[in-house]
Amino acid sequence: MTPPGNEAAAAAIDAPGTDEALWRAWPVLRSLPAVDLPASGRVVIVAAHPDDEVLGFGGSISLLAAAGTELTVVSVTDGERSHPDSSVVSASSLAAIRATETRQALNELGAERARVIRLGVPDTEVAGQEVPLAAELAGLLRGAALCVAPWTGDLHADHEAAGRAAVRAAEVAGVPCLLYPVWMWHWARPDDPRVPWESAARIALPPVNAARKAAAVERFASQIRPLGPGPGDAAILPPDETAHHLRDLEVVFR
Repeated sequence: MTPPGNEAAAAAIDAPGTDEALWRAWPVLRSLPAVDLPASGRVVIVAAHPDDEVLGFGGSISLLAAAGTELTVVSVTDGERSHPDSSVVSASSLAAIRATETRQALNELGAERARVIRLGVPDTEVAGQEVPLAAELAGLLRGAALCVAPWTGDLHADHEAAGRAAVRAAEVAGVPCLLYPVWMWHWARPDDPRVPWESAARIALPPVNAARKAAAVERFASQIRPLGPGPGDAAILPPDETAHHLRDLEVVFR
């Protein structure tokens, strides 16, 4: 569900998106500078909703898990309002389903030992909780080697607010922060001037890690498949959308 707020942003997300073939044919993605993941220490991955962390950073989570890195995944909301008009699933049931899907996806990534923290901020209302969220994240980031969070320009209000709170928290904690896009691949186009490509970097995914990420994405059945026959039960992430997240590289902003 697109949160209320900026109508132009909501329209961009709800409109037909950029074909993944255009992104794959764009040589700039493969020429972005590489970014190194921490060789030691704890990494905190912030997600506005369960699945954001896998879509935007799942391959890298797999790399970190394989290296034995201590991982903390922070689900800011439970994603309970992804289908507000569903005829088959209540918000509370959907929250439980999505929490289970997150754990299953992390298992697919080899991150069985990752700690998952659910903050319970109401879905679509992260912007209103941005200040206390930043304070809570600052505490969770204390002593961490890296913070990873949604990109602050993603055009999804919850993503942007979670990203801003994480950036503020990382500054307070003295921790570097990387930002991953999710919806950007949908509404932007190659060379899009709205995207700060000069601060973008890539993380290459070996075949085994790309495969793990693909398997993890499949675990989010509540988002990639219809919940039922009604219009309010349609998939949030149809195949043309998940295709953006099944490459052999991931992009982050520094």
